[in-house]
Amino acid sequence: MDFSIPSHVQDIVRRVREFVDTEVIPLEPYIHRVERGGLTPEMLTSLRAKAKLAGLWAPQLPPQLGGLGLSLQEIVPVFETAGRSLLGPLALNCAAPDEGNMHLLHLFASEEQTERYLKPLAAGEIRSAFAMTEPPPGAGSDPNMLQTSAVRDGDHWVINGHKWFTSGAEGAAFLIIMARTNPDVPTHKGATIFLAPLDTPGIEIVRLVPTMGADDLGGHPEVKFHDLRLPHSAILGEEGQGFMLTQARLGPARLTHCMRWTGIAQRALEIATQYASEREAFGNRLTGHQAVQWMLADSATELHAGRLMIQQAAWLLAQGQQARQETSMCKVFVAETVNRVIDRAIQICGGKGITRDLPLSTWYEAARAFRIYDGASEVHRMVIARQVVKQYAQ
Repeated sequence: MDFSIPSHVQDIVRRVREFVDTEVIPLEPYIHRVERGGLTPEMLTSLRAKAKLAGLWAPQLPPQLGGLGLSLQEIVPVFETAGRSLLGPLALNCAAPDEGNMHLLHLFASEEQTERYLKPLAAGEIRSAFAMTEPPPGAGSDPNMLQTSAVRDGDHWVINGHKWFTSGAEGAAFLIIMARTNPDVPTHKGATIFLAPLDTPGIEIVRLVPTMGADDLGGHPEVKFHDLRLPHSAILGEEGQGFMLTQARLGPARLTHCMRWTGIAQRALEIATQYASEREAFGNRLTGHQAVQWMLADSATELHAGRLMIQQAAWLLAQGQQARQETSMCKVFVAETVNRVIDRAIQICGGKGITRDLPLSTWYEAARAFRIYDGASEVHRMVIARQVVKQYAQ
């Protein structure tokens, strides 16, 4: 592996850092909608226009889709820098779930689907949502529990089911729906992905699921499908390929989540270090107390290790490997590191750390979900352990 960052990527990182510091971070107070009225659509449109003008739009997309054409390895430091603010990836059109959905569509969309869904999504004209997770007894961490069904009716499919945590669905233009098309075989052979405009009859947004942390754009709605009728051409890829397509999306998406959250954690460490360098207590600055020094050292060490894991997993994927064990290790380690780093930062900042005067408390609430979505830590540990046992048996 070559750990050096190409000069053109270094330049993009520098410009993204400047953009986030000057244009994005000043808008962070608007994250709390109840208190500030929220980040309005006009504010987001203006921010995204500035990102395009600065030549920073969609680093992960090819130039023909309006992006910068960076590889998975090259976006690692770029996404981390954008992720220094919860609004940064949104401004650059590399935020979840749209970033993962664009990757999926770029790989498997037909020409018609590309024109109808991918191109306007890449341009930032519309938003999307991925409808896979279901409330109990449906599919959560175990896809074999998928309950949503799609039944063939001539040239159409009729979908019925119940989803929730369909992130970004409020105000989205379309849904990417995972449904079981063949109940007689396991999910990894009998599930199919469909594309459905949100205004299609039969789609009901039941409610926005209230969650801890700041309000995410589009929320995390609960959605029901009542005899949702879609043409056969709405299938993404081919019938029965749903699980394979999902894995193609989730592998890189786990890493991009890790990249973005590393940016938040790094900034949390910087905030804690600044506070500790200025605050005096018990006859010394906080940086002079060993208890604080060790918290800073542990956070820096864990962030460094996480970066190396992200880079190595990205390299393996770039070589065409599935890297399931490595991406699982990365997801577990980085998700738990981010939570620990933010927690330590709050502890160092004391009373100020739990106020909204600093962004730490907002990040603390939002980061907790990172240990659950895109595979809970326990599920990824199960994947890792299976591979350990398999290697031992061999």
